[in-house]
Amino acid sequence: MDKNTITGLVLIALLLVGFSFLSRPSEEQLAAQKRYYDSIAVVQKQEAALKAKAEAALANEKEEVKKDSTSLFFNGIEGKETFTTIQNNLVEITLDNKGGRVYSALLKDYKAQDKTSPVVLFNGDDAEMSFNFYNKKEGAIQTKDYYFDVVNKTDSSVTMRLASNSESYIDFIYKLKPDSYLLSFTIQANGMAGKLASTDYVDISWSQRARQLEKGFTYENRFAELMYKTINDGTDNLSAAKDDEKQLEGRIDWIAFKNQFFSSVFIADQDFDKVTVKSRMEKEGSGYIKDYSAEMNTFFDPTGKQPTDMYFYFGPNHYKTLKALDKGRDDKWELDNLVYLGWPLIRLINKYVTINIFDWLTGWGLSMGVVLLILTILVKIAVYPATWKTYMSSAKMRVLKPKIDEINKKYPKQEDAMKKQQEVMSLYSQYGVSPMGGCLPMLLQFPIIVSLFMFVPTAIELRQQSFLWADDLSTYDAFITFPFTIPFLGNHLSLFCVLMTITNILNTKFTMQQQDTGAQPQMAAMKWMMYLMPVMFLFVLNDYPSGLNYYYFISTLISVATMIVLRRTTDEDKLLASLEARKKDPKQMKKTGFAARLEAMQKQQEQMAKMKQQQNKK
Repeated sequence: MDKNTITGLVLIALLLVGFSFLSRPSEEQLAAQKRYYDSIAVVQKQEAALKAKAEAALANEKEEVKKDSTSLFFNGIEGKETFTTIQNNLVEITLDNKGGRVYSALLKDYKAQDKTSPVVLFNGDDAEMSFNFYNKKEGAIQTKDYYFDVVNKTDSSVTMRLASNSESYIDFIYKLKPDSYLLSFTIQANGMAGKLASTDYVDISWSQRARQLEKGFTYENRFAELMYKTINDGTDNLSAAKDDEKQLEGRIDWIAFKNQFFSSVFIADQDFDKVTVKSRMEKEGSGYIKDYSAEMNTFFDPTGKQPTDMYFYFGPNHYKTLKALDKGRDDKWELDNLVYLGWPLIRLINKYVTINIFDWLTGWGLSMGVVLLILTILVKIAVYPATWKTYMSSAKMRVLKPKIDEINKKYPKQEDAMKKQQEVMSLYSQYGVSPMGGCLPMLLQFPIIVSLFMFVPTAIELRQQSFLWADDLSTYDAFITFPFTIPFLGNHLSLFCVLMTITNILNTKFTMQQQDTGAQPQMAAMKWMMYLMPVMFLFVLNDYPSGLNYYYFISTLISVATMIVLRRTTDEDKLLASLEARKKDPKQMKKTGFAARLEAMQKQQEQMAKMKQQQNKK
């Protein structure tokens, strides 16, 4: 080691020693630190003492219960937790003897996000259920605190028994119906008269954290909601966009904890009463969508003369599956309302037309992408007559544009705007053209087009079905994934959404060209907004299902192609000649209803303006 190296090391050592000396805390700082750490130690000591005291009190309370051999269900206070499984070809239900409750629900025909393991709606602590029975001595007897005995076990049924003795007990009877997602649940008392309070109800507490079962948290969250059906008043729901809570009025048929494509539904034959429901939002990344809970009561006969009949539905939100549950029932459950198909008119179209055609096409064994393509083409064929009428109305106004331009030159001043408008409407009337001629056909085709837009996001058949680059048509196609999040767009870019945006810009261009009649020059200032809308769709629909964006893309592409073909096959000279012939024919000179009403309104406004001017002069 040379002299320079030794000198450098000595200097570094001196610097470190000097820095340590200068940066050491003062006596006041040391005293403050000591007081701070002492206060933390005191708080920790107090917390530990309180925790130990609470645990001791809880242990003593449990010990007191154990020692009380006169407790109604003394034999069920202690036990070993065991699990019992019942199943059919569609669903596997696991029951816990602790509380006699449903512990987990597994759907055999549907896969989780990994596409290998089956869908599990809930498992373990994801869900809780407890029933409160009452007697004078113990007050509320909560079933979640007791161990049930398993009796009468078969592959698809089991009885969980909470026994006071061999002759006095309460049975929870679970039976899976064959080829069904419906689990019947009966509460039957035996020999409990005089042991339980003579109330005719049992209180129920039910909660479940709804798992995130799909890839797209944001979109699945829109469809995850707590729903319920009120007797004689249809279905309703809590908000899906925020924490919500409601005390329900009237009697309730059923309560549903709903995901986008699956639901857990609790149904009571004797109805629920005094119902309070809550829905809480879960954070993205937690593995859950919503935290649901419900408090209610239902009929219970402690004498055992009449059982309490209830049902659970653990299964898919599939319209025909849910609709079939009402077959043969006088009191309809209407669980098919769990599948949102749009507003009343659009829902009717989807129920009786879209779903049946969709099922017919899927029966051919085609891929879901091809099914959506054919379905879109059929929709476009159905609305083509209205599309043609809308186009022809715009084409007639376009060929009259030179005459409209002459009127605009005749009245260049703003104060002559009313006269100009009257003359324009008179011209349209002479040629038998209505500016509103294309509006009615457009309104007629709107419900048909929107019905498919409403159907696609709720179609569970699209779940985990791949097409082209999209591996799941029921969620977004992340063609490009970013290592960061773009505001309003997210961390990915959907290619189908990009294609949809491009075709919408093209459609806007052709539509604006078609409607460039010159009759409304003020619309030119708003054209940029028409082009801005498709770009906004890119940000709005980027998280939407790829199947929906694919449908929107194909539908708009067909619209553009239709517009181009109609434009190229329309002889505008012949169209103008036919309009001129109409003008010369006195029998066809009758004004259209809209033009006549508008002209009369304008004349009335003109007369009122003149009267106002005369009054001002006076």
